[in-house]
Amino acid sequence: MKKIYKILLTIIITLFALLILAPFLFQGKIINLVKKTVNNNITAQLDFTDANLSLLRDFPNASLQLSNVSIINGKPFKGDTLLFSKEINLELRLTELLKNASEQLNIQSFSINDSKVNVLVNEIGIANYDITKPSDVKVDSTSVPVSDFGLSINSYEINNATIKYIDKKGKMNLTLSDFNHSGSGDFSQTNSELNTKTATLVSFEMDSASYVKNQKIELDAILGMDLVNMKFSFLKNEAKLNNLPLIFNGYVQINENNQDVDISFKTPSSDFKNFLGLIPEAYTKSIENVQTSGEFSLSGTVKGLVTNNTIPLLDINLKSKNASFKYPDLPKSVRNINIDTQLKNTTGYLDKTFVVINGLSFKIDEDTFSGSGSVTNIVNNPTISAKLKGTLNLANINKAYPVDLKSELSGILKANLTTDFDLNAIKNGTLSRIKNNGEITVNNFVFSSDDIANPLKIKSTKINFKPTTITLSEFDATTGKSDLNATGEIKNLLGFLLSRKKLQGTFNVNSNSLYMSDFMQETTTTDKKETNKTEKPTESLKIPAFLDCKIIADAKTVYYDNLALKNVKGTLLIKDEKATLQNVNVNIFKGTIALNGEVNTQQKTPSFNMDLGIKSFDISESFNGLDLLKSISPIAAAMSGKLNSDINLSGNLNNDFTPNLTSLTGKALAELLTTKINPKKTKALSLLSEKLSFIDLDKLDLSNIKANLSFDNGQVSVKPFKLKYKDIGINIGGNHSFNQNMNYNLTLDVPAKYLGSKVEGLLSKLNEKDQNVTVPITANITGSMSNPSVKTDLSSSVTKLSQKLIEQQKDKLVKNTLGKLLGDKKKDSTKTEDTKKKVKDVLGGLFGKKKKGGN
Repeated sequence: MKKIYKILLTIIITLFALLILAPFLFQGKIINLVKKTVNNNITAQLDFTDANLSLLRDFPNASLQLSNVSIINGKPFKGDTLLFSKEINLELRLTELLKNASEQLNIQSFSINDSKVNVLVNEIGIANYDITKPSDVKVDSTSVPVSDFGLSINSYEINNATIKYIDKKGKMNLTLSDFNHSGSGDFSQTNSELNTKTATLVSFEMDSASYVKNQKIELDAILGMDLVNMKFSFLKNEAKLNNLPLIFNGYVQINENNQDVDISFKTPSSDFKNFLGLIPEAYTKSIENVQTSGEFSLSGTVKGLVTNNTIPLLDINLKSKNASFKYPDLPKSVRNINIDTQLKNTTGYLDKTFVVINGLSFKIDEDTFSGSGSVTNIVNNPTISAKLKGTLNLANINKAYPVDLKSELSGILKANLTTDFDLNAIKNGTLSRIKNNGEITVNNFVFSSDDIANPLKIKSTKINFKPTTITLSEFDATTGKSDLNATGEIKNLLGFLLSRKKLQGTFNVNSNSLYMSDFMQETTTTDKKETNKTEKPTESLKIPAFLDCKIIADAKTVYYDNLALKNVKGTLLIKDEKATLQNVNVNIFKGTIALNGEVNTQQKTPSFNMDLGIKSFDISESFNGLDLLKSISPIAAAMSGKLNSDINLSGNLNNDFTPNLTSLTGKALAELLTTKINPKKTKALSLLSEKLSFIDLDKLDLSNIKANLSFDNGQVSVKPFKLKYKDIGINIGGNHSFNQNMNYNLTLDVPAKYLGSKVEGLLSKLNEKDQNVTVPITANITGSMSNPSVKTDLSSSVTKLSQKLIEQQKDKLVKNTLGKLLGDKKKDSTKTEDTKKKVKDVLGGLFGKKKKGGN
């Protein structure tokens, strides 16, 4: 017995060792076989980064795990990824490991995890999933012959996949996200059953219009499989579209050149709760306890051939009669619900599919709303005909139906409208094919949103629809402290609503009081480095990209920051996130200002370029009330009078839409009218007045002074200009920064008579003509407005002038005196001595010790 145990133990150990070693022996062969078998049957390229073969993981089957599996398309989609999967697991019988490379590989089961599938049909109808090699393709004799997979599957799974179908020819996009599918059956039998479970979220777009978004679909079905005839029949199934239950009957048969479809479906009961189940729970609440009455049914047939040119015939009906529902926690109910809608195709051609809404009506309280219409030519150019009529109290919507609104709606909507148009006419603006008639009125409507600063309260509005025009005949609203009244013409309301076009129109807007702060949305910004600090709200404003309109404005008072702008009139053009001002005139600071220019919010940092024509501004009010003007000329705070100016400015805007001063560039021409100056109001002028005691700045005449200024890199440069004080000529020029640092130079042509008693004494000895000498004196103002520094060369100028006068007088006296002495030889000695004494006295006076005095 011991020998038997030893033999058995030896066999077991040997087999276990073989199970461990076999993967190392067969792994390369299996991997090579998988790649060659697949790649020789498709026109694309299969590849993976890693593979792992185990005989123990799923014993008695061999398990092959492939990582980062990809299928890359060939022409005409060369380089596109058809499939990428993070992991694919294959199970094979152990006997598959012993096959030759020329034999077909049979896969017993598989699972595909975390996959992305990108299906593409190009503009000429070629699909990237058509990768099976034609039977007449010649394959290299050294490679594995083309063969079909042999499948003997017990089960398979597809987990967490995303499947995208993009049809450029048909302009359709279909996305299946969170796709999970599993099945079990025996594909080795010609007739068998396949038990499947499927769950996914479906989104569908056609021609850029979204029809379905993240609709939940579940299907548990047992399919009968006739693999000889490739016919798959619904034997037992239960499906859910969101929470709407459906049951299916029929089959799908796959032929060589087409697919034969014969399927019917219907709701298992006529409970109206089934209709509420169509609506995704993301937009409502659970329908479990909703009270319903009346009937609802959804049924249809899909029958015919699927070919390259045709689809099956469709006959789908959705009907409800005298139905109602009420949510237990809401005060209102919806009653008298009647629906009669059909989706049909009677020809088999996709573009002949149409929808008919024979009737749709409901009642909330005593308000009834109804409509009817049709949609034809759905694929190529949807043509819509509709009629709406009724009254709707908007406040009752979320009292009867659990719509998740961020803010409450209120107001009475009344509609009596018929419309008939095709989508291409909307896109191209072909007015002859757009036919509207009727009107829509809204009263006491309140709308609020995160995109606007204050709720918009519309007292009344009325829109008239005519065959070629849509007119806003009435609009009376308030927001915050602002009032608005508007009329105008809307050019493409349907294009804006249905085709993502810009809202175009011309509007006349009037207001008694318009507060710009009512239209500035507060946003919150947080310093990431200082997360413990309180968040600081800042104002920001973005011109909506969907607006393309002309606004002719007339506002009695516009309040902006601390300013009150009176009689604001002009034209505002809004387009491409830009606002262009044309001939905007404003009364402010006891004068007027004309604005022409542009505000651009296309970039993250908004910018502006503006021409300002200023007339008769009160200098004191304007330079103290407007930071921009105060920065342009800080000295103006000491002035009073009137100002004319033409200013051209461009630069960036801050979040509150005030100019960023350090970014400004431009130029200005300023003209001062009847202007006076009070030097005591600024330290710089006070210091200058002290240094130049011979000038009384209070009496300085600044009338009719013109100055040229330029702005760049936060600097204001003043081109030198001239003014006069009595008979003193003054030349001024220099620059300052917007942070108030200054560097200004003054050059004064000062008559010598103003320079003190010492100079006056010298001048008194000159004749009247020589007394008119002038002295150039310079003053330099630096530092800041709050801490200025004033330096002059007055003292040195006076000294130089004195020396010059002394030299001139010395030369003149010596010349005159010596000339007289030498020219009169007959004079007696007594007179000669007297003359010498006088000369000595004069020269002594000139060269004598200077008296202290002056600067």
